[in-house]
Amino acid sequence: MERELSGEVIVVGGGVIGLTTALVLARSGRRVRVWAREPAERTTSAVAGALWWPYRIQPEQLVGQWALATLAVYEGLAEQARETGVRMVEGVHLGVRMDELGTWAAQVPGLSETAAGAGLAARLPLIDMPVHLRWLRERVLKAGGLLEVREVTDLNQVPAAVVVNCTGLGARSLVPDPTVRPVRGQLVVVENPGITTWLTSADEHAAESTYFFPQPCGLVLGGTAEEDAWSLEPDPRVAAEIVARCAAVRPEIAGARVLEHRVGLRPARDAVRLERQVLPGGRVLVHNYGHGGAGVTVAWGCAREAAGLAISAAS
Repeated sequence: MERELSGEVIVVGGGVIGLTTALVLARSGRRVRVWAREPAERTTSAVAGALWWPYRIQPEQLVGQWALATLAVYEGLAEQARETGVRMVEGVHLGVRMDELGTWAAQVPGLSETAAGAGLAARLPLIDMPVHLRWLRERVLKAGGLLEVREVTDLNQVPAAVVVNCTGLGARSLVPDPTVRPVRGQLVVVENPGITTWLTSADEHAAESTYFFPQPCGLVLGGTAEEDAWSLEPDPRVAAEIVARCAAVRPEIAGARVLEHRVGLRPARDAVRLERQVLPGGRVLVHNYGHGGAGVTVAWGCAREAAGLAISAAS
């Protein structure tokens, strides 16, 4: 093992979970390094459509708490949308009812059933991830943290008394944790024909869904949720089906010029792993991974809990 970096906390993983956790730690006065095998703009987080909403993530009770804590942060960040990438945007979740959701739903400001009873309407955070990841990275540095592109192959060999594991899908081999699995999501970005609201029609257990999010880069169309699928190559047939499903809701999408195809692998797990593990020799490993399709939605709530575990261990 390399010489231990005395007093530092090393966060392994540079997506939205890792950077948010590092920022909370740095702001608490801890010396923090982020080790990531690739820059944030190349992580799964950068591909996300990034609407705040608990999707494909468990356990429900804890998720609700983490999500509401994160929502409160995003509402504040939306006041500086240009810098943070967070905007509050109106939209509708089709086919969703309040009584189908957990107790957290009653605490989401303005969340209500549509007049026609077709779903739930809300004004929710919609995040431009490239901008938001850049903002997180800059804030970590401003708070005194360090960011390094560095691949970790053994968590036991990371030279710090406290290590926070935010490696997402990488935890499958790194922990190792075979219960972590990919849920493949494919998106299509088209020129926005003038749509200003978001819409989702998604069954958490279905492999296909319909949604569109107006982002600065264009209108992001989705999507898919393919269990245990590892390919990062866009499938032209799937892309055409995504456009067709969205155009069935808003016909003007049919003629929109395609700008980009995206594929991301959601780091799914039966339940988020957020806990402290004591390693031989007294070193501490805090796990914060397995957020499925809702890493953006719970980032701040999970970061605060993970940071609390790390800080208590370092004290």
